[in-house]
Amino acid sequence: MTTLVHATCVALKTSGRTWKAVLLRGPSGAGKSDLAARLIETGARLVADDQTRLARQGRRLVATCPRTLAGLLEVRGVGIVKLGRTQLLPSAAVALLVDLVSPRHIERLPEPAREAMLGIDLPVLALAPFEASASAKLRLALTRIATA
Repeated sequence: MTTLVHATCVALKTSGRTWKAVLLRGPSGAGKSDLAARLIETGARLVADDQTRLARQGRRLVATCPRTLAGLLEVRGVGIVKLGRTQLLPSAAVALLVDLVSPRHIERLPEPAREAMLGIDLPVLALAPFEASASAKLRLALTRIATA
């Protein structure tokens, strides 16, 4: 069972050598690639930009990149950039769904949210991508999930 979604996927290293993927969702111009670029700059790896292929593998949701987009990141104002091999990861298990929203739509103390994708239940985080703290907040949320 697979599907193609309009989202950017980056993987972050959690404990040890484990990479956990986050799926950045939002309409065009929401900040998916911008946030991905900032995360990559601090050690994350790009799985896919703008279009992500998702496949259920047992109890995991695994993200990969469509072949035509592999290694490419759209940087608004710069263009399409080819990333180096050390900035990429061919696949990763999705651990968190991130909905990119305006800061006014962020609750101070949100109730935990979850969503099923291809039958896999995942936590959901609402995040304002252009805030200076967006990368740090995403990393904190992922760490919190990994230790729960």
